[in-house]
Amino acid sequence: MPLVLFGLGISGAWIGTLTQFAPYQPYFIAGTLACLGGGYWLVHRSRKVACADGDTCTRPLPNRIVKTALIFATILVIGALGLDFLAPLLLR
Repeated sequence: MPLVLFGLGISGAWIGTLTQFAPYQPYFIAGTLACLGGGYWLVHRSRKVACADGDTCTRPLPNRIVKTALIFATILVIGALGLDFLAPLLLR
């Protein structure tokens, strides 16, 4: 949501005062963790490619690129969640 608002030209200082979504933070965190879990499940499940004779099969992205992006997204999420817990300790 903040990236969308920032993309529309709304300044970061105003976004920082936007606290109307704060009560819904656990739901956003749960949704994020569900998406990451789904991503890991899709990457590590067994691949069954079914192509009919005479049809062309699409070539999937290499697993290395997908795994790297998924790990990078996980690091970003852990950093964002960790910042919420560390900020009060650092800003004393």
